[in-house]
Amino acid sequence: MKMSMGPVGRHLLGLAVAGLTLATGGAAFAELGQPAPWEWTLQQSASPVMDNIVWFHNFLFVLITLITLFVLALLVIVVVKFNANANPVPSRTTHNTLIEVAWTLVPVLILVGISVPSFRLLFLELDVPKADITIKATGKQWYWSYAYPDNGKFEFDSLMAQDKQPRLLGVDNEMVVPVNKVVRVQVTGADVIHAFAMPAFGVKIDAIPGRLNETWFKATKTGMFYGQCSELCGKDHAFMPIAIRVVSDQEFASWVETAKKKYASGGTNTYASTAGPTQ
Repeated sequence: MKMSMGPVGRHLLGLAVAGLTLATGGAAFAELGQPAPWEWTLQQSASPVMDNIVWFHNFLFVLITLITLFVLALLVIVVVKFNANANPVPSRTTHNTLIEVAWTLVPVLILVGISVPSFRLLFLELDVPKADITIKATGKQWYWSYAYPDNGKFEFDSLMAQDKQPRLLGVDNEMVVPVNKVVRVQVTGADVIHAFAMPAFGVKIDAIPGRLNETWFKATKTGMFYGQCSELCGKDHAFMPIAIRVVSDQEFASWVETAKKKYASGGTNTYASTAGPTQ
């Protein structure tokens, strides 16, 4: 007998194939430092902290998958072996010491096994090592200002640019840092609570008015990296990107000399204070 697929079946199959192609394609062709269409994995790592985050994520994914499969297997065994047909006379057992000890100790051991790498990761994120460069990032409605106290004490504003790609992430003035150097980022807010987030570096910290928070990263790859404000800070929250350009030591030194002259007069600060975010 010849079997044929109806129009609804062909349509569903086409949607499934298209979705799988877009998902795998988005993951395969994702660019470093920015999101990709249909991306379902974490962004590529570009710092030691993010390396640890990715490892911990994968570890938990494997662990929770094994636990889920184990519980599913137990449920199947119970349904098949202890149904009314298989056991017309049900067991009257109320306690089993071995099982009760096991289902108490095993979860405790699992949680201990999770807590060790979890606390290690938290300490790695919160313990700021000796910094090679310090940058102060101030969240404002709705743009970021960056100050370089170790490199001439200049400051500039970074606003979203309409004519730059990727869309809604390109800015007029990027934060520039050297590769393979520990960058300490001091974060605060000028008006409301913002959040400084850079997925490829494993960085996310609140920018709170009147408080100075600290985080750090060590970029191990050169290129452009994008993030966004991750706190609902107002009507233009979606138009407050973060762009960090990682360059070599020589390029960074050259950029610093240029930036000292370019931002000495505070021209960009004047522009940012009189104009709203570019949309």
